[in-house]
Amino acid sequence: MDNKVCRLTACEFPLFAFSHCRDVVVAVSKAGGFGVLGATRFTPDQLEEELAWIDAHIEGAPYGVDVLVPETIDPQVAGLSDNAQRAEAISDAHRAFTAGLLGQYGIDIAPEAVVRYEGRAGITPENGYAQMEVAFRHPIRLIANALGIAPPRMIEEGKARGVPVAALVGAKEHALRQAAAGVDIIVAQGGEAGGHCGEVSTLVLIPEVVRALKQAGQDIPVLAAGGIMTGSQMAAMMATGAQGAWTGSVWLATTEAETSEAFRDKMIAARSRDTVRSRSRTGKPARQLRTAWQEAWDGPDSPGALPMPLMGMVSEPSFQTIEKAVLGGNDQARDLVSYFVGQGVGLVEQVRSAKAVVHDFREEFVEAVLELGHILE
Repeated sequence: MDNKVCRLTACEFPLFAFSHCRDVVVAVSKAGGFGVLGATRFTPDQLEEELAWIDAHIEGAPYGVDVLVPETIDPQVAGLSDNAQRAEAISDAHRAFTAGLLGQYGIDIAPEAVVRYEGRAGITPENGYAQMEVAFRHPIRLIANALGIAPPRMIEEGKARGVPVAALVGAKEHALRQAAAGVDIIVAQGGEAGGHCGEVSTLVLIPEVVRALKQAGQDIPVLAAGGIMTGSQMAAMMATGAQGAWTGSVWLATTEAETSEAFRDKMIAARSRDTVRSRSRTGKPARQLRTAWQEAWDGPDSPGALPMPLMGMVSEPSFQTIEKAVLGGNDQARDLVSYFVGQGVGLVEQVRSAKAVVHDFREEFVEAVLELGHILE
């Protein structure tokens, strides 16, 4: 395929696969798509190891990195300089609530053991910048930022190195701000998406953003994101003006994914209505599979979600504990198994390899385009 996104990133087929798993990134890029490694969960040293592994296995195919440099910081955590200080800011009430919730599902943990931050990077500007510096030391063909305007340092470094900068948006006004800041690619992500997302649906958002950019005289390509699980959906979004698809949830149900068997089983069984947009995992609205965890934290007895990154310092160790409990034979804990996933989960029917997903996307895309051509004839 030949469009501006393909030329900017050197990808063959503009199917962008966001994943926290290096195996998925490599498999997708080698199959003709474009793998993007989510760097959030890695420390800079860990990210260096991941990218070195990708470089050694991707056989020269293009790939990118997604980092999070938050544009705004909650005043509650603005003065906390490291994870130790942030951990101290997490109240006894939040620790006790978490321990009590886990205890209801057969997971015995002391409140003081709930928060663990060793080896965690955390979603903070300083960690995002450190990850960005690591990423630019590798032969990446894209760097992306979410949670606000792409920082000037990223845009300047990207232009100096010839690396396109992408930014995620959930509204047309955000897209215009990103364009004014100098980004090269806009990822317009609808509310159906897994992870951090806005409220506007993908079907409305994509043409709205494309139109707004054209009216502003900005020749910036747009990638569609949010609920896209098939090649026909990708074709539909490109018919509205997008130049490709940015996908995430579909890769969670692949053999290479970092997700557990318990979660993949839940994905296959889930309906599109089984996700919820909640602050209970990161402190910012993020779509995830609905479980008793979200219901409790969003309920009347909750002490309330903490701001980012404090909420992640509570939730991520808890979900690791939940997964270990399930592996240890605690069937009760399965009720708490969750992950970031979008409403497209209702379209997941089986676990496939990442290569097979790319192949299916290609075939479905071509079939959809040809079918439209037949209608015109």
